[in-house]
Amino acid sequence: MKNILVTGGAGFIGSHTVVELVNAGFNPIIIDNFSNSERSVIGRLEKIIGHGVSFYKGEFQDKKLLKEIAKKESIDGVIHFAAYKAVGESVEKPLKYYRNNVVGLVNLLEAIQELNIDNLVFSSSCTVYGQTDKLPLTEESPVQPAASPYGATKQMDEIIIRDATVAAKSMHSICLRYFNPIGAHPSALIGELPRGVPSILVPFITQTVAGWRDALTVFGDDYPTPDGTCVRDFIHVVDLAKAHIKALEHLDKQPAKYFDIFNIGTGKGNSVLEVIKTFEAATGETVPYKIGPRRAGDIVASYASVDKAKKKLGWAAEKPLSEALADAWRWQQTLKEA
Repeated sequence: MKNILVTGGAGFIGSHTVVELVNAGFNPIIIDNFSNSERSVIGRLEKIIGHGVSFYKGEFQDKKLLKEIAKKESIDGVIHFAAYKAVGESVEKPLKYYRNNVVGLVNLLEAIQELNIDNLVFSSSCTVYGQTDKLPLTEESPVQPAASPYGATKQMDEIIIRDATVAAKSMHSICLRYFNPIGAHPSALIGELPRGVPSILVPFITQTVAGWRDALTVFGDDYPTPDGTCVRDFIHVVDLAKAHIKALEHLDKQPAKYFDIFNIGTGKGNSVLEVIKTFEAATGETVPYKIGPRRAGDIVASYASVDKAKKKLGWAAEKPLSEALADAWRWQQTLKEA
């Protein structure tokens, strides 16, 4: 059984990936500072997987802590999730994002190399593409100037990982460019836990329907899309989590200095208004919303070509938008208002 260090393993995507790692026969080891997650997630994970899970509270870029973990656990690979991810907040607080997402990554890579850990799967983002006129986005699509500091950090991170991989003796790495993860585990024991007012569409929908928010604001209805609202590629978080397993298995078969990038999405775009209507159909609930001005940092449309992931990783999304939204609502109903 291989031991996989999961930075940010108590977060939304990280926790679901921990479950899929166990299902695939890996032993996940979590490190998380709980700045954007809850300590209770560990107990919920243990309930899902049926046994205890190794975890350490701390910063992923803390080399001393990483070396202590490596002494106790034989680490075969790292999946790196621990990053700030709110587009709007990154516009307001860019230095916070550069410090954690870029400087923190450099520290992590130095520790990985010092500890002779060869395999890395990195949590990247479709925001690296910036605003583009040609869809769907492929891994060969031009990388445009980022529309937000968050997107810029992911662009920088990919370059840093590529260069570090090529320079290392035996490192292998994959960057997974996520599109828009939504949903929750079907058990409703883990799901998305945004702190404060959500900056992401689906948690805002579920919180609004639950009565936590007065109304959902749709940021702009004058974009050049069929209904005037932004279009995104929404993927069920469980499907996304499974892509990390395929990435780890793929890395095992590659030569030293291997680096590659894969889009992880559904291959289909849905507008904000389409998501609202699908949620209503899937749950029987009504979503109160209003139209507001455009939001800084948002791009018009983004959805993936996933042909490369299908061909090389043997991975494809399976769960429909309606199931992801129903799972997100079921998860919301287990939560208490913060």
